[in-house]
Amino acid sequence: MPSRPVFSLVAGEPSGDLLAGLLMDGLQTRWPEVASVGIGGPQMLARGFQSWWPMDKLAVRGYIEVLRHYAEIASIRRQLKARLLREWPQLFIGVDAPDFNLDLEAGLRSRGIRTVHFVCPSIWAWRPERIDKIRAAADHVLCIFPFEPALLASHGVQASYVGHPLAQVIPAQPDAAAARQALGLREDAAVVALLPGSRRSEMRYLAARFFEAAALMRQARPELQFICPVVPSLLPEMTQLLQASPMAGQVTLLQGQSHAALAACDVTLIASGTATLEAALFKRPMVIAYNMNRMSWRLMHRQQLQPWVGLPNILCEDFVVPELLQDAATPKALAEATLEWLQSPQKVQALQARFGRLHEELRRDTPSLCAEAVAQVLAA
Repeated sequence: MPSRPVFSLVAGEPSGDLLAGLLMDGLQTRWPEVASVGIGGPQMLARGFQSWWPMDKLAVRGYIEVLRHYAEIASIRRQLKARLLREWPQLFIGVDAPDFNLDLEAGLRSRGIRTVHFVCPSIWAWRPERIDKIRAAADHVLCIFPFEPALLASHGVQASYVGHPLAQVIPAQPDAAAARQALGLREDAAVVALLPGSRRSEMRYLAARFFEAAALMRQARPELQFICPVVPSLLPEMTQLLQASPMAGQVTLLQGQSHAALAACDVTLIASGTATLEAALFKRPMVIAYNMNRMSWRLMHRQQLQPWVGLPNILCEDFVVPELLQDAATPKALAEATLEWLQSPQKVQALQARFGRLHEELRRDTPSLCAEAVAQVLAA
């Protein structure tokens, strides 16, 4: 490789940005002069990444929502592919965002650029037909769950288990008191963290019902404190949604700081997604909720292979936390399920012990393992 290798990365949402930032730590340790370009967010930018488009352009979820933005997203992918074929990086790494990255990887790989996909698409949960696309797209897959490499190998895809980066970042014993002090919260009253998602589409479908559920919880427990971490770019819209809700002035909106919120809270009402695994690693009881465009829901529901949607339940292979999805995610049901955790200390203790075991299963030196796998791809 040249003395200053160039790697291209694409992350399409905040969770991918976090994963990519840790990946970059490993790459920069192994190749101190490495340059990284493509599409990324603040974690990547803080490590010297050059982002050619804002990551927000790709942060769209749901079939119908993607269709509405398809022309712009497809145009970005075409332009990015053309630029990479002109500039020819030593490696392309797609970080999650499989709907965007797998097609891009396949196009680059067919022309001779080596490709790595970081985070195995959830073919064990839904859309198993994606395995053919993965095989065509990636020279190697970096897996964050221990059972995935064997599954991929059975389909002829090379893969490595690198651990889940969040298990290394999140402490085994979070300091709730310090987090509460940092956020200006009282010690004498329980804290409920509201996490209605990091995408604009999620926020629009979930935030209002989360605030209505919070209002019902406050009626039952007036002493409760409510916090809501928000992606900074979505803060103005979230502020408007809160002001229009019955909880106006009663919820503290945080600019980012989702980890601080999870460390500080006693329970979280949370959108299905990577954040639910973060909550599990913080050992926090939770109620998982989701609501989306009705047609998108029908399409996704038909492809579901497992009875669980939330990552903690999938990994524990049990409904260890409630899931209230689509029509079941009413404010009343959300409020009752969340309050139930505050009334069940023994149940919380058992859940925390299970999440502690999960944490140990997922903890690895992810940056180093990622860099080693990348080096093997480049040497092949």
